[in-house]
Amino acid sequence: MKYFFTFTTSLVIVIMLTACQANYQKLTKINLAEVTRSLFYAPQYVAIEKGFFKDEGLDIQLQTTWGGDKTMTTLLSDGADIALIGSETSIYVYAQNPKDYAINFAQLTQTDGTFLVAKNPKPNFSWEHLKGESFLGQRKGGMPQMVGEFVLKKHQIDPHNDLTLLQNVDFGNIPSAFVSGDSEYVQLFEPTASVFEREGKGHVIASFGEESGKVPYTVFMAKQSYLKENKDIIKQFTRAIYRAQKWVESHGASEIANVIHSYFEDVDLEILTTSIERYKNQQSFATNPLLTEDTWENLKAIMDAAGELPNEAPYEILVNTDFAKEVMNE
Repeated sequence: MKYFFTFTTSLVIVIMLTACQANYQKLTKINLAEVTRSLFYAPQYVAIEKGFFKDEGLDIQLQTTWGGDKTMTTLLSDGADIALIGSETSIYVYAQNPKDYAINFAQLTQTDGTFLVAKNPKPNFSWEHLKGESFLGQRKGGMPQMVGEFVLKKHQIDPHNDLTLLQNVDFGNIPSAFVSGDSEYVQLFEPTASVFEREGKGHVIASFGEESGKVPYTVFMAKQSYLKENKDIIKQFTRAIYRAQKWVESHGASEIANVIHSYFEDVDLEILTTSIERYKNQQSFATNPLLTEDTWENLKAIMDAAGELPNEAPYEILVNTDFAKEVMNE
């Protein structure tokens, strides 16, 4: 009887392990390229950490490809199935008349994520104060830079004549260049903006996201051929993202920070929480994956104001809302 019990127990364990292995093998591997590592993408990390992708049968292999050009090249060369990147890159690619262009199918962030940071306190700040000053901006042609120029022009400031606009510093070196340089103003993402405030290196005085309005800032996209051949996968992916968006919307900044902290181990948890709170307050995290036509038109207006909009950027061609609508209506 003892041996029978041992044999039965072992058999049950083997069956359970086999079943678990079988379930794991059913997961479909998705190579996902993100343009940078940013807490701005909190819902994506939540979807991974909370198991929302796995619940959809997807095994996400996340790679950070550091830069719009590199990320788009990775996507177009089949180094990634899906890319999280600024939607403006799909417009640039489409303008080159490729056979298999990238299509936006799920929005993740819906505002710009940068803040205006000054070296010195500005208790009575006005955008007019930037005139005649040195402003360390973002890379030319990227959304942060275009939004920066759009906001300056909105306040009747010519970014190329009314101030000294510096755009020759790589994205990763902008914070250190600001600290060591003579610029009074800089355009920074979180958590760097909050870190600078804590360390007394700068002061957050305005939000470019609030000033520029809703825009499809960071979007999941895939090649036209991939969308046609993998409709079920795209729908599963979009469903997981939507679930994460709703989770982020309904939970506090501290809870979100704890879930995604492993992606930002060098960032103090308190700073992470403060940064997420800032983004939640200005509604930077999209609450659903639907990329609407009015926000697409705002994107085009921002690009046009910066002189970066190609002749054509048709919403009906470069945006696919079918998957977002389907999962939102379930």
